Amino acid sequence: MRNDIRICDKCKHMKVKSALAKISAIAPDTEVKVACKSYCGPCSRFAFIFINGRYITGATEDEAIEKAKKYVK
Repeated sequence: MRNDIRICDKCKHMKVKSALAKISAIAPDTEVKVACKSYCGPCSRFAFIFINGRYITGATEDEAIEKAKKYVK
């Protein structure tokens, strides 16, 4: 099954280039979609990743990615 992973390019708590590298390490062969997710309230306060139907938040990019690991298929 393919993973559906999306991150926001407007999020102030995540750097797209480094996040893509870290996500690719935990979910190889997954195309990560990068675009605004219209999740601006939480996005302004937390780093977040949309993964397989769930919004995962963390205080930092690394924390959000660590939490998202358990939802990788």
